[in-house]
Amino acid sequence: MRKSFPVPSGRATLAGEIVGCGEPIVFLHARVADRRMWDHQIRKIGATHLAIAYDRRGFGETFAQAEDHSSVDDLITVLESVTEERPAILVACSQGGGIALDAALRYPSSVRGLVLIAPNVTGAPKITHPAPIEDLVARLAQAESSNDIETAIEIRTTLWLDGPFQSEGRVTGGVRKLFYEMNSAALGLPPVGTNTDPAIAYRRLSDVSVPTLVMCGNLDLPGIQERSRHLAANVSRGTFYEVSDTAHLPSLERPEEVTNVIAEFIDQCKGEQ
Repeated sequence: MRKSFPVPSGRATLAGEIVGCGEPIVFLHARVADRRMWDHQIRKIGATHLAIAYDRRGFGETFAQAEDHSSVDDLITVLESVTEERPAILVACSQGGGIALDAALRYPSSVRGLVLIAPNVTGAPKITHPAPIEDLVARLAQAESSNDIETAIEIRTTLWLDGPFQSEGRVTGGVRKLFYEMNSAALGLPPVGTNTDPAIAYRRLSDVSVPTLVMCGNLDLPGIQERSRHLAANVSRGTFYEVSDTAHLPSLERPEEVTNVIAEFIDQCKGEQ
């Protein structure tokens, strides 16, 4: 049974949900999603563990007034609220991956493993995209800044759901509908203020000592695939897993496969305790 929970953090109330009991597994969503991107994973993982997912500031059902804030500290506040001080495995995608990675560096006693899907890496060199992609990225920034929600969602769908070099409408049905709903909700929320977390991860990858699984779809942006492989190769205990025929959100496109890989990783971490 899913249990909703609110977590106060500064001038925000983070909206989350818990499934199951046992060792904590915390899910952090991408910038182009909210906690619903993990529905399949938290249901399955929650059968044997304490699965936790929450909406960050500016996403989903979280309420947040504008203020300077730390996304990493919000995560730690969630952990302190629901994990009874037990270290957690963090499962995170894209922007959420960058937050999880920074948390493992800043609060190592709170994290015992990482699953990072197409993750951001704070402090990493800016990815250089092919010219057509750079044009899409620039158009997206303009649409977001001018609050042109429909155009922003259209471009986000091309870049992050279908994949930038794939046919329009490659991903269909409920997944496409959910992607629209998640992005429409996020783009319609007011600004939440400035995230003040320092960009520390890229120069400190070798300091990440916990088991780390990095995943990426082979239809994702080439620069993100390259950065994901670099991350897996440069943390102390990293492995890489490629998800075939999938773009930036494998948990939605290949839910069963991604869940099984996560569950296997969790079992391996248990053997190391």
